[in-house]
Amino acid sequence: MAAKKGLYANIAAKKRRIKAGADEKMRKPGSKGAPKASDFRAAAKTAKKRRK
Repeated sequence: MAAKKGLYANIAAKKRRIKAGADEKMRKPGSKGAPKASDFRAAAKTAKKRRK
């Protein structure tokens, strides 16, 4: 089974869909369903290091 996509992958995918003309909008910080600061901290713990 494939692993689930991460928070940053989901955000990047949504930005690509919006740029391509999808009728979507990014949620505002603090709105229902938007990622919280704790979600970003948790995602940073498992994020892969960038290669230079």
